[in-house]
Amino acid sequence: MGPSRTVRRAEDIAEQFAHLPPDEAAVAVAQHIRTFWDPRMREQLISAVTLGQAGPDPILAAVVARLGRAEQP
Repeated sequence: MGPSRTVRRAEDIAEQFAHLPPDEAAVAVAQHIRTFWDPRMREQLISAVTLGQAGPDPILAAVVARLGRAEQP
């Protein structure tokens, strides 16, 4: 089974910021996801990346680390 639709969407967004240095790309993608995605979609992405269900994209790993900190109460 391939990556979920949520992961594919996140990868597509990350691709749009690939011209930036990795840290800046992670910030931009995390901000986009935080702004435009429903909290349930963010949680699905965090779970998928945490459980290794996403590809080895280091930007997505950095995005999830940023989102995980921001999602904590």
